[in-house]
Amino acid sequence: MSELQIWILLALSLMMLVSAVMVLLVRNHLAAVAAASVVSLGLALLFALMRAPDVAMTEAAVGVGLSSLILALALRRLGLWRLEGAKPGRNLLKAQRKESPHA
Repeated sequence: MSELQIWILLALSLMMLVSAVMVLLVRNHLAAVAAASVVSLGLALLFALMRAPDVAMTEAAVGVGLSSLILALALRRLGLWRLEGAKPGRNLLKAQRKESPHA
């Protein structure tokens, strides 16, 4: 293993560690989901650097893609997906509809 690969592995490991701590410490649930997906992305990159492309692609698809989507949908279902400071009646996932005068 070259010295550059070792430095990249250390940087990825540090990024994953910081993201894992952020998952535990952030107050916003959406930020925690994003930080968890960063951990999975770092793990997929580590697998790719260790020459395991099949495992890396699986981790990227399941860990980053599917798990993040399921967690985000669960937050929406539980009503915990709102950002802090957002208006209470505003839906972040749907465009604002104009009220028709005939309704």
